[in-house]
Amino acid sequence: MIDFTLHVNGRDHAVELDDPETPLLYVLRDKLALNGPKFGCGLGQCGACAVLVDGQAMRSCMIKAAAVAGNKITTLEGLGTPEAPSKGQAAFIAEAAAQCGYCTNGMIMTATALLERNKRPSEAEIRNALAGNLCRCGSHVRVIAAVQRAAKGG
Repeated sequence: MIDFTLHVNGRDHAVELDDPETPLLYVLRDKLALNGPKFGCGLGQCGACAVLVDGQAMRSCMIKAAAVAGNKITTLEGLGTPEAPSKGQAAFIAEAAAQCGYCTNGMIMTATALLERNKRPSEAEIRNALAGNLCRCGSHVRVIAAVQRAAKGG
C-alpha cells in the first residue's frame, strides 16, 4: 500500500494505491472520476490518454501514478469548462474537429502543449506534433484547422 498526493487541475488529491505500478490513467479515471483521458491502446501509441505533466503532453497509460506525485498534472477537464472552454477546446468545437471524439482528448492536450511552446506553429509543425495521435475517423483536416484557429486566438 502506498499513499501520496497528486496535484491535478489545480487541486491536491490524496491517493492510496495497493499497487505502486498503477498507471496514472487508472487513478485519474477510477479514483478521481476524470473522464477526459481515454483508455485507447494501453501502450502509449494512440494518444487518447494524453495529459499535461508540467506542461508536457504525456501518455498517462504509461506513467506510474506515484512517479508524478509533486508534478502539476492537467487533464482535459482542467483546461476549461463547458461555459468557458480554453482556446483549444473552443477551436475544436468551432471547427467540428471530432467525429466519434475518442481521439479528441489527446489531440487537444497535445495541441495545447504545442501552442505553449510555439505560439504560431506552421501546418508542418502542427502535423508533426500530432503525428503520434491516432484518429480512426479521419478528422485530421478539421483537427489541423482547429489548432490553426487556436493559434490565431480562437
